Amino acid sequence: MTSEPREAKSGQLLHLVFGGELSDLRGLHFTDLEALDIVGVYPNYAEAYKAWKEKAQMTVDNAHMRYFIVHLHRLLDPEHDPKR
Repeated sequence: MTSEPREAKSGQLLHLVFGGELSDLRGLHFTDLEALDIVGVYPNYAEAYKAWKEKAQMTVDNAHMRYFIVHLHRLLDPEHDPKR
C-alpha cells in the first residue's frame, strides 16, 4: 500500500471558489451567509484561479465584495504536503 494520497495519483487537487460581501474590509465577517456566492469546485488551482479572477473582476465596483479560493485538498488530507 502506498502513502501517496488519491488526489495526487489522479492529479486532482480540489479547490473551492466562493465570495460574499464583507461587513468590514479589515476582517472576514460576511454580511449575509445565505447570500454567499458558491462559484464552484475545481480540480486544480489554475482552474480555480480563472473562476476567482472572473468573479472578482465582475464585482470590482463593490469594495466590500470579496472572492476566495479554498484549498479543499488540504482540508481533506492535512497530512499531505504537496511541496514535499
